Amino acid sequence: MKLGSLKEGGRDGTLIVVSRDLATAVRATGIAATLQRALEDWSNAAPRLSALSESLNAGAAEGAFDVDPAALASPLPRAYEFVDGSAYLPHVARVRRARGAEVPESFYTDPLMYQATSAAFLGPRDAVRVVSEDYGIDLEAEIVVVTDDVPMAVTPAQAAGHIQLVGLVNDVSLRNLIPGELAKGFGFLQSKPRSALSPVFVTPDELGDAWRGNKLHLPLLTHVNGKWFGAPEAGVDMQFDFSQLVAHAAKTRPLSAGTIVGSGTIANEDTSKGASCFAEQRTVEALEHGAPKTPFLSFGDRVRIEMLDRDGASIFGAIEQAIERQALPG
Repeated sequence: MKLGSLKEGGRDGTLIVVSRDLATAVRATGIAATLQRALEDWSNAAPRLSALSESLNAGAAEGAFDVDPAALASPLPRAYEFVDGSAYLPHVARVRRARGAEVPESFYTDPLMYQATSAAFLGPRDAVRVVSEDYGIDLEAEIVVVTDDVPMAVTPAQAAGHIQLVGLVNDVSLRNLIPGELAKGFGFLQSKPRSALSPVFVTPDELGDAWRGNKLHLPLLTHVNGKWFGAPEAGVDMQFDFSQLVAHAAKTRPLSAGTIVGSGTIANEDTSKGASCFAEQRTVEALEHGAPKTPFLSFGDRVRIEMLDRDGASIFGAIEQAIERQALPG
C-alpha cells in the first residue's frame, strides 16, 4: 500500500491511502488521524489500511478523490527522529576527497550516521528556501525507511522486521558551510536545513522483487532544470543494508515508531550513471579535468527526484522543488 498526508489537520497532516497509480486517494482518519498515530499502533492499523488500499485500487472506496500533488505534505510532516547514514562508500570517498580527507578503514565495517533535522519536513512540492547562494546549495537524492518501535540492541536480522515503510528524501545540504562545522569536531548543524520527503511512502511488499536483501534495487533518477543529472542503481555499491543501518541506530537506544533512517546519497563506482548530489559531480569533474565545472544550485533552479518501477511507473511520486531566496526577518 501507499500512504501520504494532506496539508490539513495541523502540523502532522491528515493520513491518506493513495492508489497504486498515485492518481486517487481516500482519507484514512477512521483508522488513524495521522501516519505517526498509525505507526504507533502498526500491528492494528496496518491490516485496516491495507484493506482500504485494496478497496481504493478496486475503485470501491467511498470518499475517494483525485490527488493534487501541491496539496500533499510529506507523509510524515514531522518525525521524532531522523538519522541519516552514508551507506554508499563511493559517495563518501568522493566528497571526502574534495575536502582533502581520506576514508577511515572503520567506515567499511561500521556505518557512518548522524542525527538529522526532523522537527518538520518540506512537502514534496515545497520550495527549498535559502538565505544565500554562497552557502553552496546542494540536493542529495536518497532512500529512507520508516520503522515501528525498535528495541535497543536489536540485531540486523531483528531490525529488518521493524522496517514498515520505504520512501525518498531530498536531504538538502549547504556545502560551503560543512567544512567549517566539521572542523569544530561536533557535526552538522547550520549546513543541514530541512529536507523534503517523497509524496508517498510504500510498504516493502509494494516493491515486489525490487526489495530484497533489505535494499531497493532500482535506479534513483534526478533531473535539474529538466535535464538528466543521474540515475545510480540504489542496490549497487551499498556497503550497509537498511537492516544494518537500523540496528546501528538502535545500538544504545530504542527507536520510536516513526523513526526515519536514511541511506545517504546514492552513488555507484560507475560514474557513467551520473550523481545524486552536486558535491559528488564536482569531485568527479575535478578528478577528470583538474577543477569542478558544475556550480551548486542557484535561485530559480528546479530539482526533480523520482524512482520508476520496471514498467516506468512512478513508485513514490516525484519530489519536485524550486530553489528560492529566503527573505530575512524584519
